[in-house]
Amino acid sequence: MYDVVLLTLGSERDAPGGGCGSGGSCCGGTSEAAGEAAGEAAGATAGGASRQTAGGAAGEAAGAAREQSDEGCDRPRVPVLACADALTARGARVETVTARSDAEVDEVLARLDGPPRPDGLTWPDPDGKTRLVVATASDAQLRAVVRRLVRRYAPPPSRRPADLAGDRTVPDLPPIGVLPLDPARSGTPRDLAGQLGLPRDPAAVAAAVLDGDVRRLDLLRNDAGSVTLDGALVGAADDAGRPLHWRGRVEVDDAVLSDGADPILACAIGNAGGYATLDSLPLLTAPDPADGLVEVAVAVPVVTRSALGRKKIRFEVRRARGRAVAVIPRDERVPFLDDGVEGELSRKRSWWTEPAAWAVFTG
Repeated sequence: MYDVVLLTLGSERDAPGGGCGSGGSCCGGTSEAAGEAAGEAAGATAGGASRQTAGGAAGEAAGAAREQSDEGCDRPRVPVLACADALTARGARVETVTARSDAEVDEVLARLDGPPRPDGLTWPDPDGKTRLVVATASDAQLRAVVRRLVRRYAPPPSRRPADLAGDRTVPDLPPIGVLPLDPARSGTPRDLAGQLGLPRDPAAVAAAVLDGDVRRLDLLRNDAGSVTLDGALVGAADDAGRPLHWRGRVEVDDAVLSDGADPILACAIGNAGGYATLDSLPLLTAPDPADGLVEVAVAVPVVTRSALGRKKIRFEVRRARGRAVAVIPRDERVPFLDDGVEGELSRKRSWWTEPAAWAVFTG
């Protein structure tokens, strides 16, 4: 039977909206400053990992349900306890871990390592009996774990092994069970679990981890050292909700969607469909997280005049699909969201597709 680690991020990072109690998410985290910082996760919160074996989970579930409104970051939430109970009932050996730093996440991920290789590289175990479930209050928290997987297993260019696929910089990352902590996100806008049709009920998540299929998904890496699971939206609005136009060059492979002269309303970079529309304006038409391509859309205002000479503004959406995209801002700082995490672009940022690099357990 499997060993299962149920991981919750307990530090205040990688998720918009604040910490305990914000939107019902215990320890979601603050917005991340401009992803310009190398590693995006530098300055992780200090503190030790809070651990609890699943053997004691059943006795605490009732009390946790009563105290959910004021539970602290050290206490596993009710869905985590329920999932641990369901896994234990199926014979799995379960440990719940709350990690507050990248180092503590890495400690959990080390359990997924394969046997030593002759080349000395750290590599995931394709036949491992340890499975990982990540309890997520946001897509940004899931991304934080995948980012650490990439950093753990991506070999340096100088040591690229012959058994690594030519269109990848990382091996097949170990599959992840996703346990959403906020059932409301299954509505609109949908989180990544909702878009992928992953189970949300803790018992169903447990069944998927032990008996379900593995679905491999594309991963967007970028030259700031991070990853994107869903997508990014470049642009912002003012306090009244009016879009703030910006200028920049947007390239998708050999296609140029903007040469930097046009005022841009928004630029959507889609691996999945989280940023497919902006208000009622359709941006991405068919984002597919498993087709090996990134879909990019740029919306620009176009001024026209009616037969009576009245000025009208419509939005032209330019789209392209490819393996890589580059955004070069002409303005000093351009706000953006990447998997829900806020940042600012002040220099060129490139994303590229790693086909089928990461995976989830499905029902």
